[in-house]
This record gives sequence, C-alpha cells and structure tokens, in this order.
Amino acid sequence: MEKIEEVPVLIRARDWLAQAERDLEHARWSAERGHHAWACFAAQQSGEKAVKAALNALGREARGHGIVELLGELSELAEVPREAYDWAKVLDKHYIPTRYPNAYATGAPYQYYTEEDSRRAIEAAEKLLELARRIVECGRA
Repeated sequence: MEKIEEVPVLIRARDWLAQAERDLEHARWSAERGHHAWACFAAQQSGEKAVKAALNALGREARGHGIVELLGELSELAEVPREAYDWAKVLDKHYIPTRYPNAYATGAPYQYYTEEDSRRAIEAAEKLLELARRIVECGRA
C-alpha cells in the first residue's frame, strides 16, 4: 500500500480572525439600519470564522459551516466552555433561513427577523470571537 503524505496546514489564523472581526462589524452595521436578517447572517459568519481561526491556530484545517460541530473539533485541542455551544446554537440557526425565502411558508426572510434576534446573534458572535482571540493570541498561531 502506498504511503500518503500528510500535507501541512497553512496557518492563517490571524486572517480568519480579521475576517471574523470584519463580519461582526458588518452585523452591527446591518442591525443599526434595521437589516436584522443580514445582521444575523453576518454574526453567524463571524462566529464560524472565529472558530475556524482558533482551529487553524492549533494546526487543524476546518471544513463546514456548523459552528457546533466546529466547536466539537476545537474541544479536542483546547478547552471550550460549555456555554460556547449555546452561543453556537444561536448562530447556527441563522445560516440558511436568513437568506432563502423557501425557509418559510410565505414571505421573505427579512420579514421574520427582529432587533432582538440581531442583538442575541451579535452577542453570541462576540463571545465566540473572544474565545478565538484567546486561542490565536496566546502564541500558538
């Protein structure tokens, strides 16, 4: 049997983190303007990229969009607080329905999102970003 060479992971954790921060900025901007569906989606993107930054800093190439699953991978390499899974669940709910009308029986996605949805999503993304910063900035990236 032929030996398969392992390809090293390119460490770009700081780039992932920078984009997560920019996505969070976009979420806040959208929420301020009443674009709550986009605020929730941007917050989800921020959380996803934050966790991918942490995984990348620890040498793991991350795939997929489910933040709960990504945190499961991260927990194999670092301590992940239990409440991080709650933050991830808040955000994972916004990956598809924020963008596609067929997620609802009638109406467009923007009609279903509120200021409270934006606030909760942004808070969850902020907390995941804090967790990722601690991992990335502790010198492992």
